[in-house]
Amino acid sequence: MAHLSPLPWRSIRLGRTKSTEADAEAEVLMIGPPVVAIKAWIARANIGRSRVFRAIDLWGTLEEQGAEPAISEPDRQAPVRCRRAQSAEFSAHGLRSIYLTEAARQGVLVPEALHQSQHRSVQAASCYNDADRRMGWAARLAV
Repeated sequence: MAHLSPLPWRSIRLGRTKSTEADAEAEVLMIGPPVVAIKAWIARANIGRSRVFRAIDLWGTLEEQGAEPAISEPDRQAPVRCRRAQSAEFSAHGLRSIYLTEAARQGVLVPEALHQSQHRSVQAASCYNDADRRMGWAARLAV
Protein backbone atom coordinates (compact mmCIF):
# COMPACT_ATOMS: atom_id res chain seq x y z
CA MET A 1 0.00 0.00 0.00
CA ALA A 2 1.40 3.39 -1.00
CA HIS A 3 1.92 5.99 1.71
CA LEU A 4 -0.44 8.91 1.19
CA SER A 5 0.52 12.39 2.29
CA PRO A 6 -1.96 14.07 4.59
CA LEU A 7 -3.96 16.91 3.08
CA PRO A 8 -2.76 20.39 4.04
CA TRP A 9 -5.05 22.09 6.51
CA ARG A 10 -5.37 25.40 8.23
CA SER A 11 -7.66 26.76 10.86
CA ILE A 12 -9.18 30.22 10.44
CA ARG A 13 -9.95 31.93 13.71
CA LEU A 14 -12.77 34.36 13.11
CA GLY A 15 -12.68 35.83 16.58
CA ARG A 16 -15.80 37.63 17.66
CA THR A 17 -18.21 38.20 14.80
CA LYS A 18 -21.60 39.87 14.64
CA SER A 19 -23.24 36.45 14.89
CA THR A 20 -21.30 35.11 17.90
CA GLU A 21 -21.66 35.79 21.60
CA ALA A 22 -19.27 38.27 23.24
CA ASP A 23 -17.25 35.53 24.92
CA ALA A 24 -17.27 33.07 21.99
CA GLU A 25 -14.77 32.96 19.14
CA ALA A 26 -15.78 31.27 15.91
CA GLU A 27 -13.36 29.05 14.04
CA VAL A 28 -13.57 27.20 10.73
CA LEU A 29 -11.29 24.72 9.00
CA MET A 30 -9.85 24.73 5.47
CA ILE A 31 -8.57 21.51 3.90
CA GLY A 32 -6.75 20.80 0.64
CA PRO A 33 -6.34 23.20 -2.33
CA PRO A 34 -7.76 26.29 -0.55
CA VAL A 35 -4.93 25.99 1.99
CA VAL A 36 -2.34 25.96 -0.78
CA ALA A 37 -3.98 29.05 -2.32
CA ILE A 38 -4.15 31.03 0.93
CA LYS A 39 -0.53 30.19 1.77
CA ALA A 40 0.56 31.37 -1.68
CA TRP A 41 -1.45 34.60 -1.27
CA ILE A 42 0.12 35.26 2.14
CA ALA A 43 3.60 34.66 0.71
CA ARG A 44 3.04 36.90 -2.35
CA ALA A 45 1.57 39.67 -0.22
CA ASN A 46 4.55 39.48 2.15
CA ILE A 47 2.21 39.22 5.12
CA GLY A 48 3.89 38.94 8.48
CA ARG A 49 2.40 38.38 11.90
CA SER A 50 -0.90 40.14 12.33
CA ARG A 51 -4.48 40.27 11.14
CA VAL A 52 -5.03 39.97 7.43
CA PHE A 53 -8.27 41.82 6.76
CA ARG A 54 -9.30 45.42 7.35
CA ALA A 55 -12.47 46.36 9.16
CA ILE A 56 -15.24 48.16 7.27
CA ASP A 57 -17.45 50.41 9.36
CA LEU A 58 -21.21 50.92 9.02
CA TRP A 59 -20.71 53.58 6.32
CA GLY A 60 -18.30 51.51 4.22
CA THR A 61 -15.11 53.24 5.36
CA LEU A 62 -12.02 51.03 5.55
CA GLU A 63 -10.44 51.09 8.99
CA GLU A 64 -6.69 51.52 9.36
CA GLN A 65 -6.38 48.60 11.76
CA GLY A 66 -6.72 44.99 10.69
CA ALA A 67 -9.91 43.10 11.44
CA GLU A 68 -10.78 39.47 12.02
CA PRO A 69 -10.70 36.83 10.70
CA ALA A 70 -7.15 36.07 11.64
CA ILE A 71 -5.49 33.12 9.99
CA SER A 72 -3.56 30.85 12.27
CA GLU A 73 -1.26 27.92 11.62
CA PRO A 74 -2.43 24.53 12.81
CA ASP A 75 -0.01 24.76 15.70
CA ARG A 76 -1.72 27.98 16.85
CA GLN A 77 1.01 30.41 15.88
CA ALA A 78 0.21 34.09 16.21
CA PRO A 79 -2.38 35.49 13.77
CA VAL A 80 -1.16 36.76 10.44
CA ARG A 81 -1.11 40.57 9.91
CA CYS A 82 -1.22 42.59 6.77
CA ARG A 83 1.94 44.52 5.88
CA ARG A 84 1.20 45.76 2.37
CA ALA A 85 -1.68 47.87 1.10
CA GLN A 86 -2.87 45.52 -1.63
CA SER A 87 -3.38 42.65 0.80
CA ALA A 88 -5.35 44.97 3.08
CA GLU A 89 -7.94 45.74 0.40
CA PHE A 90 -9.92 42.59 1.19
CA SER A 91 -12.65 42.68 3.80
CA ALA A 92 -13.83 39.69 5.78
CA HIS A 93 -17.39 40.32 4.53
CA GLY A 94 -16.21 40.41 0.92
CA LEU A 95 -14.44 37.09 1.25
CA ARG A 96 -17.48 35.54 2.94
CA SER A 97 -19.69 36.62 0.06
CA ILE A 98 -17.20 35.29 -2.50
CA TYR A 99 -17.04 32.01 -0.60
CA LEU A 100 -20.83 31.57 -0.44
CA THR A 101 -21.28 32.49 -4.11
CA GLU A 102 -18.65 29.98 -5.19
CA ALA A 103 -20.01 27.32 -2.83
CA ALA A 104 -23.45 27.73 -4.43
CA ARG A 105 -21.97 27.49 -7.92
CA GLN A 106 -20.12 24.29 -7.05
CA GLY A 107 -23.16 22.69 -5.47
CA VAL A 108 -21.91 22.67 -1.88
CA LEU A 109 -24.72 21.75 0.50
CA VAL A 110 -26.21 24.84 2.13
CA PRO A 111 -25.77 23.65 5.76
CA GLU A 112 -22.09 22.92 5.13
CA ALA A 113 -21.49 26.31 3.49
CA LEU A 114 -23.35 28.09 6.31
CA HIS A 115 -21.20 26.35 8.91
CA GLN A 116 -18.02 27.48 7.20
CA SER A 117 -19.23 31.05 6.65
CA GLN A 118 -20.72 31.31 10.16
CA HIS A 119 -24.08 32.52 8.83
CA ARG A 120 -26.85 31.52 11.23
CA SER A 121 -29.73 31.18 8.80
CA VAL A 122 -30.35 30.15 5.22
CA GLN A 123 -32.15 33.46 4.69
CA ALA A 124 -29.05 35.43 5.69
CA ALA A 125 -26.98 33.63 3.07
CA SER A 126 -29.65 33.19 0.38
CA CYS A 127 -28.76 36.33 -1.57
CA TYR A 128 -25.45 34.72 -2.56
CA ASN A 129 -27.31 31.86 -4.25
CA ASP A 130 -29.47 34.05 -6.52
CA ALA A 131 -27.03 34.01 -9.44
CA ASP A 132 -26.75 30.24 -9.28
CA ARG A 133 -30.51 29.72 -9.12
CA ARG A 134 -30.92 31.12 -12.64
CA MET A 135 -28.61 28.37 -13.94
CA GLY A 136 -29.64 25.65 -11.47
CA TRP A 137 -31.43 22.34 -11.86
CA ALA A 138 -34.85 23.77 -11.06
CA ALA A 139 -34.51 26.28 -13.91
CA ARG A 140 -33.63 23.46 -16.33
CA LEU A 141 -36.56 21.20 -15.40
CA ALA A 142 -39.02 23.11 -17.59
CA VAL A 143 -36.86 22.65 -20.69
